[in-house]
Amino acid sequence: MATGKYSILYLTDLCFEAKGRKYYAEDLYLTSRLREHFEVLICHPCDSEKFEKSVDLIVFRNCGPVMNYQAYFNAFVERINTKNILSFNSMKGKADMRGKGYLIEMSREGFPVIPTIERSEDLHLLPSTEKYMVKLKDGADSIGMHVVNEQELSTLDLAGSIVQPFVDFIYEVSFYFIDQEFQYALYAPDKSKRWNLEMYNATAADLAFATRFIDWNALSHGIQRVDACRTREGNLLFVELEDLNPYLSIDLLSDDLRENFVTNFGKSLMSAIEIHQQGL
Repeated sequence: MATGKYSILYLTDLCFEAKGRKYYAEDLYLTSRLREHFEVLICHPCDSEKFEKSVDLIVFRNCGPVMNYQAYFNAFVERINTKNILSFNSMKGKADMRGKGYLIEMSREGFPVIPTIERSEDLHLLPSTEKYMVKLKDGADSIGMHVVNEQELSTLDLAGSIVQPFVDFIYEVSFYFIDQEFQYALYAPDKSKRWNLEMYNATAADLAFATRFIDWNALSHGIQRVDACRTREGNLLFVELEDLNPYLSIDLLSDDLRENFVTNFGKSLMSAIEIHQQGL
């Protein structure tokens, strides 16, 4: 550390376009702030290998759906987990980081999740409904997601997919965590506009709900987003746990809340580096 700063390899795809989200703007802002305390090198995840041993920490951020470069990503995770390379998030997540198969496991174990199956013969395990959601296990950003009726479902090849009942919810809400600490919550009051988000005042019951999934994942360090929907009955149902590279929507936060998040982000990165170096 010639400058007295730890070094970060910040992985992002600044050209990736996502509906309703400016990935590049979020990462340009975060890297500009991280430079106050770290040396920051930015590159695409598919170009990272040659730099990985030259930095103290790799930050995996808005890199788009990894299914678009699955072989590169699989090799990246293998290097991280076998060569004692420090990454943020940790690549030990059990949720979306590994695909959506965990939703089937959670459904079987009675978690408050949207009931989920992967075989048509298990359709009886889902509540009766006129429509079903079919999603790719390795999908993201709604890629490959479509709505079908029961007759259409019976004709589909479900290999690599999951099936859920179509839920008539009131709104979607997301809870954002750094490590195990809650940071803020946002919701979409108009359910037809997923990324038109507003601040959400989470109740104690809401946080208990969200924290249950953070505890289940037991990720040592990283940013996680718990997505849920509010049903017509007033309950929260778990939708997914984004534990790889959740979009943060930090442009929607108040100045104070954004500053608090950035400060906590930097502290978590610093802590991860120091703990890792103590174990070397």
